[in-house]
Amino acid sequence: MTLHCIQRYGKAEAESWYWEVWNEPNIGYWHGTPEEYNRLYDHAVDGVRRALPKARVGGPATTGPGNAKAADYLKQFLEHCAQGKNDATGKTGSPLDFITFHAKGQPRVVDGRVQMGLAANLRDTNEGFKMVSSFPQFAKLPIVLSESDPEGCAACSAHGYPQNAYRNGALYPAYTATSIRNMLDLAERYHSHFEGFLTWAFEFEDQPYFDGFRTLATNGVDKPVLNLFRMLGLMDGQRVKAESSSAVGVDKILQSGVREHADVDAMAARSDHSITVLTWNYHDDDLPAPDSPVHVRVNGVPLKADRVLLRHHRIDRNHSNAFSVWKEMGSPQTATPEQYAKLKAAGQLQLLDSPRWIKVTKGAVELEFPLPGQGLSLLELVW
Repeated sequence: MTLHCIQRYGKAEAESWYWEVWNEPNIGYWHGTPEEYNRLYDHAVDGVRRALPKARVGGPATTGPGNAKAADYLKQFLEHCAQGKNDATGKTGSPLDFITFHAKGQPRVVDGRVQMGLAANLRDTNEGFKMVSSFPQFAKLPIVLSESDPEGCAACSAHGYPQNAYRNGALYPAYTATSIRNMLDLAERYHSHFEGFLTWAFEFEDQPYFDGFRTLATNGVDKPVLNLFRMLGLMDGQRVKAESSSAVGVDKILQSGVREHADVDAMAARSDHSITVLTWNYHDDDLPAPDSPVHVRVNGVPLKADRVLLRHHRIDRNHSNAFSVWKEMGSPQTATPEQYAKLKAAGQLQLLDSPRWIKVTKGAVELEFPLPGQGLSLLELVW
């Protein structure tokens, strides 16, 4: 297989890939013992490396280590790679260039509303980072959450699993932004090399509009969660410090989620000619909530800049949200050409208002605006 990939895609391209062995071997996708999986890993890596010596290899793509059995499986795999006998080479240890595991939340329906389970998602992340950091030889390896999602079944629609209704509206992007911020904070805590995360999502073609599968679009209409990734794509440069007086904080979320006051928090990035700030107003419970007044102070604008151009992007019930527009249409399953065009437009990332110039005072900019519950704002400041 490796030789085929080299022939088809080129050696340089194949060397850039992450060659992950198997998927969730600690549950039903693998019917052997942990020791047998380790043997599979040894031989798979040996085969890949013989064909492509510079290939990046890793695993084990286990389920969330917030579960004790899953944590034990990940631990024994790391011990094998560190000091076990390699079944393919007879040497001690097995090559490991990156480490993967999965992290999932636990949404449910409570009193007729969807209640997200962000705490479970972050506990998986926390326990995985903690375990990797306990192996000095692996502590600096890239960690990839090769599945990180609010729950574990992409193919379970909201039609049969009402807790998955979060997937259609603004709740999904607000949850995802909150999880990313706190995963980054956990990575800093354990000095982990957090390479990134993947969502386990598919296309699910020929399905009803907004049926609640875990997708980024439905029948070619982009969902609000895709607009979060568009926002993140606009955050150019390096991450910089962002603090919020209304953040719940990672330790509180690990303990009990976001169940009391909302998490109003932010992430920020800076490039040579811009600063971007992503803010959100998230709560685990999908209930109507009052707007949160947001005051943003941005420091670090060059002193020679007396003004900056502000572009304010927004995701909420009324912006960048094709699901709301579809419901206002009466939830049609056969959209007219005019309706479809309107849905396509509503699925794009939208500005809250027209771009405008903002005065800079001693290298700082201050902004105030209301942020709805489960709403997100991306502030682009360009000079």
